[in-house]
Amino acid sequence: MQPKWRLALSQWESETTISYFIALVTLVVRDYDEAIAFFTDSLRFTLVEDTPLGAGKRWVVVAPSGPQGAFLLLAKAATPQQLAHVGDQTGGRVFLFLHTSDFWDDYRHMQSSGVRFAEEPREQPYGRVVVFFDLCGNKWDLVQPNNA
Repeated sequence: MQPKWRLALSQWESETTISYFIALVTLVVRDYDEAIAFFTDSLRFTLVEDTPLGAGKRWVVVAPSGPQGAFLLLAKAATPQQLAHVGDQTGGRVFLFLHTSDFWDDYRHMQSSGVRFAEEPREQPYGRVVVFFDLCGNKWDLVQPNNA
C-alpha cells in the first residue's frame, strides 16, 4: 500500500514537468502528539499521515494547506544525540521558510495560538517577513512574497 503522503505527491507530480524535488524534510521533535497539535492548530497544517510503525515509532507527516512545497516528517528523537538537536537543527539559523498569501491573517492566528516571535514583522525588498519559533525552538520565517 502506498503511503498517504506519496499519494498526495503523485497527483502533484502528474501536474508538473519537474523530474525531481524534495518531498519530505525531517523535523526532529520531542513528542509526536505535541508536535501534531502545534502544526495543525498553531500553523494550520494538515495531518497527512500518522501510521504506527511499532515499538512506539510512528510515520507522521504534516504539510501546509497550500498546493506547493515539501511535506514535514515529524520524527521523535530516539537517542541522546538526536534529543540534543531538538530545537537546534540549524545551529540557530532560520531553518524553514513558510510562505503565505495572507501574512496578517496567519500572523494574528499564530499570535493567538501562543507562537513565539523573535521580532516584529518587517518589510524587505522581497516581501513582508517575521521570524518565529516552532514548539521546539527552531527558527522559521513567515513570508508573504511581494508577488503573493
